[in-house]
Amino acid sequence: MVEFPEYLDVAYDDGEGEQPSDYPALEDKIEKAIEVTRIGLEEYESPAVMWTGGKDSTLTLYFVAQVAQEHGLEVPPAVFIDHFQHFDELMGFVDRWADEWDLDVIYARNDDVGDLADEPGEEIAVSDLNEQNQHHVREILEYEEDTFPFLLDTYVGNHLLKTVALNETLESHGIDGIISGIRWDEQEARADETFFSPRHDPDIYPPHDRVQPILQFEESAVWDAFWNYVVPDTVEEYPMGHVPQDYDDLPNGLDHADLPVSPKYFEGFRSLGSEVSTDKADTQPAWLQNLEETTERAGRAQDKEDLMSRLRDLGYM
Repeated sequence: MVEFPEYLDVAYDDGEGEQPSDYPALEDKIEKAIEVTRIGLEEYESPAVMWTGGKDSTLTLYFVAQVAQEHGLEVPPAVFIDHFQHFDELMGFVDRWADEWDLDVIYARNDDVGDLADEPGEEIAVSDLNEQNQHHVREILEYEEDTFPFLLDTYVGNHLLKTVALNETLESHGIDGIISGIRWDEQEARADETFFSPRHDPDIYPPHDRVQPILQFEESAVWDAFWNYVVPDTVEEYPMGHVPQDYDDLPNGLDHADLPVSPKYFEGFRSLGSEVSTDKADTQPAWLQNLEETTERAGRAQDKEDLMSRLRDLGYM
């Protein structure tokens, strides 16, 4: 086999300089998502889908499944990063829909870190880490303290629990294209991404590409896609276009377990991160909140948000 990435024919500048308004209608956004997804499934020899159980990655997974079915392609495995600090409801959601959709889920974990702490916030001694994790802490992150807190939304915690876990999985499974559900409008550090984004420096990560089919979706468009396509296509009894107005507003005797939408969104969460560092944005369901004038990730711990550019340079999504 020719060395990566020479066997690929993808346009790395696709989407350069664009923004969501370049895809004004929901149908325009969906058409582009389908195009990018098809290329991703056809071009990469060992693709996978990043799945967090959140709305963006579930929408991406929906496009992957639809395109695979239409073109007679295999649905690739889903990579779920288990950082040990998820909402219990989210873990239940992932288990439920992985079974419903017959997904092959690869759980990416940094067990060396996870085994050293019983509770979030507990201090972990750098000297107790294995050689690889110590290398990341001291040489890559240039962290000088003797300990760090077992928390996801911190510089050290995020890198070890998510990026290192992901990179080990990419390498061990030979994944050359990871299909990811990031969006231009979600975070400033992601605003300049392209639909096919190269990650080829072997000193930082296993060489691979990020395939990003929903960059062009605003938060509101994600929810429009859910209530008009994802949910009615998945749940036979769900009427197309019905937008729930509160936690209990589900039609035809359905309950939350029947919907591919995390109940945390019904409770008012707009972004699902660590259980200990993510708060509700409001009491209304996520899609009914003021999506245009408020920040989607405001409920997330800001230590990580402020360091997003640096974390992405190290391989974070």
